Amino acid sequence: METQDVKKNQSAVVVSKSGDKSIVCQVDYKVKHPRYGKYIRRRTKLGVHDPNNQAGVGDKVVISECRPISKSKNWRLIKILEKAVIE
Repeated sequence: METQDVKKNQSAVVVSKSGDKSIVCQVDYKVKHPRYGKYIRRRTKLGVHDPNNQAGVGDKVVISECRPISKSKNWRLIKILEKAVIE
């Protein structure tokens, strides 16, 4: 029996354009404190491969887990949900 390789999808916000075909995204989530029960905000920054350099800072995107593309990039850009409004 073969195991299914299920890829995780996340929605995230682009916080930095860190070079050619690379972006850094931030995933925000809440976790319950083990003793007090209060929900605490946590965040994780992920290196994402953006092959067409289409995402900009502030964009809301969908990213998917993939094979390691470099030392820090294990995620791939799937689509842009919402472009950032620049004033």
